[in-house]
Amino acid sequence: MRRPDGRPRGPISGVVRRAGALRSEPVRLPFAARPPLAPVPEEDVIGPIERGLRVNEQIRISPVRVINAEGAMLGVMPTNKALEAARETGMDLVEVAPNERPPVCKIIDYGKFKYTQKKRLTKQKQHQVQIKEIRVRPKTGDHDIEVKVKRAKEFLEAKDKVLVNVLFRGRELAHIDEGRRVMDEVLQALEEVGKLEKTPSMEGRRMTAILAPRAS
Repeated sequence: MRRPDGRPRGPISGVVRRAGALRSEPVRLPFAARPPLAPVPEEDVIGPIERGLRVNEQIRISPVRVINAEGAMLGVMPTNKALEAARETGMDLVEVAPNERPPVCKIIDYGKFKYTQKKRLTKQKQHQVQIKEIRVRPKTGDHDIEVKVKRAKEFLEAKDKVLVNVLFRGRELAHIDEGRRVMDEVLQALEEVGKLEKTPSMEGRRMTAILAPRAS
């Protein structure tokens, strides 16, 4: 097909003629087909998938490589056969290596497995030891010392260390022996729950000692 001027018409290129002027507009194309979304793991009677582990009917891929409860390799088999083998032993089929091809599944007691994992995780969250401080004076009375000792015991029983500070003010520095007497009284009262990590020593206007909790 030719134009009025005799030139052949070119292919449609998205150029639109409006009011005697040429203006380029983007060609509207249909949306390309979108890839299907990955299936969302479903919940069944066993409950939601925990930490990426699929259990029993949650395992969709077949075949799988199966290991029994004793750690022996049973080989590659269809997933339904693996489920039957797990049920015969009264245990569960758990997908332990989903990225392998075929995925690796193990026949185990899933309830016991979760308990063991939780116990292991609890051990990993070890208590962060802190240094707590109690302060006394050379002239601190017996009742106040008892209160301070009680608090120090609570710190030590919570697996924290305790810094014992005997503070000297003014002329009290002339009676360091009085401060040492108070220090020894405190340390003696705590010896059942704490062990001496740093022996008493003078640091400027204070006498300090550090107690660590005894191993239970």
